[in-house]
Amino acid sequence: MSSADFWLLGISLLLVVFAAILAAAETALTRMTKARASTLVEQGVRGADRVQRVVANIERDLNGVFLAVNLVQTVQAALVGLLAARLFGAAGVAIGILLNVVVLFTVAEAAPKTWALQHTDTAALLTAPIVEFVGKLLRWPARGLIGVANIVLPGKGLEKGPFVTEEELLAIAGEAVENSVIEESELDLIESIIDFGDTVVREIMVPRTDMVTIAQDRTVTELVELSIAKGLSRIPVYGENADDVTGIVYVKDGMRVERDGGGSRPVTDLLRTAHFVPETKRVSELLTEMQSRKTHISVVVDEYGGTAGLVTLEDLLEELVGEIDDEFDTAAPPLERLPDGDVLVNATLNVDDLAEELELELPEGNWDSIGGLVLGMLGRVPVPGDAVVADGARLIVDRVDGQRVSRVRIVLPETATGESANAS
Repeated sequence: MSSADFWLLGISLLLVVFAAILAAAETALTRMTKARASTLVEQGVRGADRVQRVVANIERDLNGVFLAVNLVQTVQAALVGLLAARLFGAAGVAIGILLNVVVLFTVAEAAPKTWALQHTDTAALLTAPIVEFVGKLLRWPARGLIGVANIVLPGKGLEKGPFVTEEELLAIAGEAVENSVIEESELDLIESIIDFGDTVVREIMVPRTDMVTIAQDRTVTELVELSIAKGLSRIPVYGENADDVTGIVYVKDGMRVERDGGGSRPVTDLLRTAHFVPETKRVSELLTEMQSRKTHISVVVDEYGGTAGLVTLEDLLEELVGEIDDEFDTAAPPLERLPDGDVLVNATLNVDDLAEELELELPEGNWDSIGGLVLGMLGRVPVPGDAVVADGARLIVDRVDGQRVSRVRIVLPETATGESANAS
């Protein structure tokens, strides 16, 4: 080998080392989150501020890194091919390509990326200066090449957005449960928080037919008696009808007035301003709004301005942590599994919650509750015994209160199939 060959070999090896460093940097910094970078800064780790800068502008510096990797690997492959041809002739080119592929894959790709995955913090701290330098050095050439690429294939490049989707986040949480990193209850809370952002008030409100209200011509004594009978601390007051909600009365105010001998006074003397919200409002926004207004109850109105129901702070919290029962909650459970395999459900139960619980694909439509689903599929006011079929399950109207379905019996697909076979 001549001195020129030694130079070619030395430069090729240096380029392999540089490619390995860039591979480790790419892996470490794309896995480094902004939260983790901030934690390193708070801990006073040396070089953490640089990591934080790079992570904050990762889409800017990463293009330079990608271009550098491309340049390094291309030049290195060319030098190895030239050296192999000088030493072994035409056959040397094939030998050089094979050798180069093996070396680059193991030394400059697999090994450094694996190490960076195992030691993300260390790799990020060591390579952040290089990434920042390469990003500044090759920023404009990278942008120019991206511009050329956009001419060939128009696009907007890397946009800021949700790099981790809700489904991916839940999958990660599920793996954490399997590996005993978090508890099953913590996974349920994570799922509730994600669903919380997509839920609207209409899905969780107490419907108008179940609201406990008091007429504005009633007395304070009647208010106190109603609150004791129903176990409520805040009651809406209406004028002509339930669509004419004039305010909210706090039972504690009524008890104070009655104790002072004012039981015959009208409830309007205790009236407080009601908080009205549309039924399409997201519950996450309503929670923040109710916290800022320091109110525990809101009246829900529909698109026509009529009263659709009401929602309390407890209803919102139950969407996150599950049912909160107190000494006044004596109603039957919303879902009851019967000995024969059927399921008896309260017709107000949310369709999505039931579908998840029973693993059914229930149809979507202009309804939120099981009662609304049955009503929508029947197309008329149901009577006890009416049934509809959804995803192989039979939904049978078990009880009707007035014009409203109050309880539904569900015959699951396996049971329904058995019944059909016996009948034939």
